[in-house]
Amino acid sequence: MERNRIRDFGIVPGRLETGKRNKITDVPGVKVGHCTVKTEENHTGITVIVPGADNAFAQKYTAAAYVHNGFGKSAGLVQVEELGTLETPIALT
Repeated sequence: MERNRIRDFGIVPGRLETGKRNKITDVPGVKVGHCTVKTEENHTGITVIVPGADNAFAQKYTAAAYVHNGFGKSAGLVQVEELGTLETPIALT
């Protein structure tokens, strides 16, 4: 099933042009990896975003946090809000 994207409805988020593939990996240095575990007992996975080519702990990235609906759990957002930097990859589970 193919779903419409927000741009299909004439809504253009942001002010900048999209990248060549309109993906997060269009940003130089950003890497994305994922792993899915599917067994009889489990169906889960993880996606990890490495924010750039540098060591994020040594060369911190400017960051901000936004919680859309408040449902779910997060770790590390307080540090991002207080310091305004990102020091680790982003993991979504």
